[in-house]
Order: sequence, then structure tokens, then C-alpha cells
Amino acid sequence: MKVVFMGTPDFAVPCLQALIDNKHEVLAVVTQPDRPVGRSSKLMPTPVKEKAVQYNIPVLQPDKIKAPEAVEALKALQPEVIVVVAFGQILSQAVLDIPPKGCINVHGSLLPKLRGAAPIQWSIINGDKTTGVTTMFMDKGLDTGDMILKREFEIYEDDTYETLHNRMSGIGAEVLIETLKLIEEGKAPRTPQEHDKHTYAPMLQKTTGHIDWSKSAGEVYNLIRGTYPWPGSYSTYMGKKFKVFASEIYEEESENSEYGIIKEVGKDYLLVSCGKGSLKILELQFENEKRMGVEVYLRGHNIEINTRLE
Repeated sequence: MKVVFMGTPDFAVPCLQALIDNKHEVLAVVTQPDRPVGRSSKLMPTPVKEKAVQYNIPVLQPDKIKAPEAVEALKALQPEVIVVVAFGQILSQAVLDIPPKGCINVHGSLLPKLRGAAPIQWSIINGDKTTGVTTMFMDKGLDTGDMILKREFEIYEDDTYETLHNRMSGIGAEVLIETLKLIEEGKAPRTPQEHDKHTYAPMLQKTTGHIDWSKSAGEVYNLIRGTYPWPGSYSTYMGKKFKVFASEIYEEESENSEYGIIKEVGKDYLLVSCGKGSLKILELQFENEKRMGVEVYLRGHNIEINTRLE
């Protein structure tokens, strides 16, 4: 089919590659404008743009996809379908109306659960055991369109946002190709969502990673996994902020009247009490220092037991 692809981050790249590999005609790629990165503020292309350039696919980078000139540029391409994967802008009705076979979105949750910008992260933070990919016909709502296909799979106990994101992006590409085949054959189902059962996955902020030690060990463990590598989970020790990169649940049953207390300093861990249970911190990074395992950190620093983390 003749496709316009809209996407921006790494998550979208396998879907674009799958379209190319399966001989769909990608008329153009629409992605976010190049952004300044790092101290030099050098303008960097999006991962999707880099992939498009590799295959000499025309690239459009409108500041606003709903701008009249952007809408006219899309109309001129005459796509049969528009595929949207983590694009980063809301499509107007004028854009949704362009392709005769619809605008198709690949979303990283089992809709209507976890609509919004960060479904992969929140599936881990919320402690879900399974997640999935949903393809849908887009409408003007936020992830509210009729569903086409779903693929459910397990969230592993040691999954982080990074590992689940990477696994899901490949699965999403597979589901996209299956979806387009059904659309070509005129067999694509349209299953309305149960809107009263929806949940929301808002974009993460830096403060999302602040550890609340009054929560259970399992909840803290999930937060650390779900915010890795960005924005990262953090706490403070004697007024010094530190990030936590790796942890493990020590036990989950005991109710603690005092929480956030360093109960034990082991050879390669810090044991911290939570509102329920306790957690081992295994890898950390204090401000202005390198990321390192606790064992390495303790070679040059002292950590006092019975100190409260905030």
C-alpha cells in the first residue's frame, strides 16, 4: 500500500523498517523537527528521520501537523493509509480524513488500559504482569479509536522500561504488518473500546522518580524499573541526592512503622525499610559522582545505618 509514516523516537523505527522490508510504498516520513542536544546544542535528527534518510525517503518536519500547509502537503502525497507510531503530535480531523483506508496507530498497551504518552513506563510502575500492543483506527480522541489487533505478552520480573520498550517495539512492527494485511484484504475488524474501563498513562516528569519509602518494597522496586533509564529514581541521604539504578526486593511482608531507614550496610547493598517490606539498593549514583555498584561506592565512602532516606 501507499503509506505515509509518522513517528519520531527509537520505538517507531522497527515499524518503519517493517514497512520497507514488506514492500509497502512509503511515500514520505513525517517526524518532529530536529532538536538541539547536549552542551553544544547541536541540532540532531530524530531516529525515524535517520532511518528515512538511509532509504532516501522524503522527510517532512512540520512544527505543527495541523497547520494548513502541512495538511496540504499530506493531501498532495495521496496516501492510502497513514501509519502513526509515537509521533508526538495530535492529528486534526483534516489529517485523519486524508487517507481513504484510515490513520492507523500502534500503541504500547492493551487498550483501553493506559491511554496516553507513557504506557510502557506506567505498566511497570503499576506492577502489571502483562502488557501488549494494540493497533487501532485513529479518531480525534486520545487513543480512543476502534481497535484492530491486540498482542498480549508477559512483563518479566527484571524488565525495565528500556528492556520492555525494546521488546515491544519489535512486536509492534509485527502487529502492524498483520494489521495492514487485513486492511488490504478488507478484513480488518473494528472493535469499539470500552471507554468506561480506560486508564491513563501521563508523560513522566523528573519528579516522577522521587522514591516514596512509605510505599511497599514492591512498589518502590517497580518505580525504579519503570523509570530506568529516564527520568531515573532518586532519594536523598543526609541532604545529598542520589539516583538508584538497580535494586531487589529483600522481603515484602513486614509492616514498618519507620520507613526509608537504612537497616543494614552489606558488602554490596544497602538494605532500606519500606512502608511494607524492605529493599536492597545495588547500584547508585550520587550527585557529581559516577554511577557505580554499592560495593565500589563503599570502598571510598561511609554509609551510616539507621539513617533516614528522604
